[in-house]
Amino acid sequence: MFKMPKYTAPDFSVPPFTGFPDVTTEKAGNGYIPKNFYATTIFPEYFKIGGEWKLITKSRMDCSVVIRNGIPYAVEMRNIREGDEVVVGRTDDGSNGVFVHCDGFHEENEAAADNQSFAFRQGQSRETSYSRDYDRLYEILRHDREHGKIVWVLGPACAFDKDSRKAMADLIDAGYCHALFAGNALATHDMEADRFHTALGQDIYSKEVTFNGHYNHLHLINLVRKAGGVKQYIEKNNVRTGIMSALVRNNVPFVLAGSIRDDGPLPDVIGNVYDAQNAMREHTCEATTVIALATQLHTIATGNMTPCYQMVEGVVRPVYFYVVDVSEFAVNKLKDRGSLSVTGVVTNVQDFVVNIRKNLI
Repeated sequence: MFKMPKYTAPDFSVPPFTGFPDVTTEKAGNGYIPKNFYATTIFPEYFKIGGEWKLITKSRMDCSVVIRNGIPYAVEMRNIREGDEVVVGRTDDGSNGVFVHCDGFHEENEAAADNQSFAFRQGQSRETSYSRDYDRLYEILRHDREHGKIVWVLGPACAFDKDSRKAMADLIDAGYCHALFAGNALATHDMEADRFHTALGQDIYSKEVTFNGHYNHLHLINLVRKAGGVKQYIEKNNVRTGIMSALVRNNVPFVLAGSIRDDGPLPDVIGNVYDAQNAMREHTCEATTVIALATQLHTIATGNMTPCYQMVEGVVRPVYFYVVDVSEFAVNKLKDRGSLSVTGVVTNVQDFVVNIRKNLI
């Protein structure tokens, strides 16, 4: 039975916290922030304002902190306005009115070996055992289907295979997806698979390369553009298979972020990267579980926007972030970019999705 790790907040009623000052702020300029600005992390962060320590919610790393009406907000530099009161100071031990709480969550049955100085097999590789990670993920997904927000980040490989495409659609139908991030390719090839049974012209089951199949995805994009969008195309053509159909059928929001290499693209694709980032942020600031499959850049983008905690119904809880890829480099790269709480799984993403579906539905 899944048990949410308990969060233990700092005791701000005792020294040295009682003797620490309020945060210091300086006004932002026209298009820039104060020189000694404070930048957020992925961890729970408290700011002393008016003598009271306040936890910042809906956070993300690499943001400035703006104090508005006594409340701290994580704000991207591009969204700060002239005159905003921006927190300054580069210490986070509380002495500057800012405290970063890195070890607030306590897992039961933590291995005693965690504290030893030498041990084998501490990285993520093809040889790593993932049985416990899978079992843990099943429990988390069952819990968060009803009590959280599950966000999937999908690369086109998820739609290149008949079984994984159906498995992902089944997971959406079963309520295991509350938002989905992808690019033009995932949506295009998923709907191409419905119409032509191909992805980039290759049969999604037999792998047979079809004659003139390289036209299929362009033809599909054209049809969707003519219909006015993904939802209109799916409803007009009564599309009943695949990932995009399941999203539309279940009113699950999706964000398709554009790329400089896009064909078409589909009319739903957000071409301005900052608009796409804003749309993704609406969901990452509420996400409790994120699963990113075979899309390195979308994964890093999502990881950079996702804190390691959320406030749900007044309780601080961890955010679970899984990155899955057949490449060890892709799996481990996210940690290099600051998302230290990620769980990596090195495997074929098509097998991963089918396995998740088999054990949950």
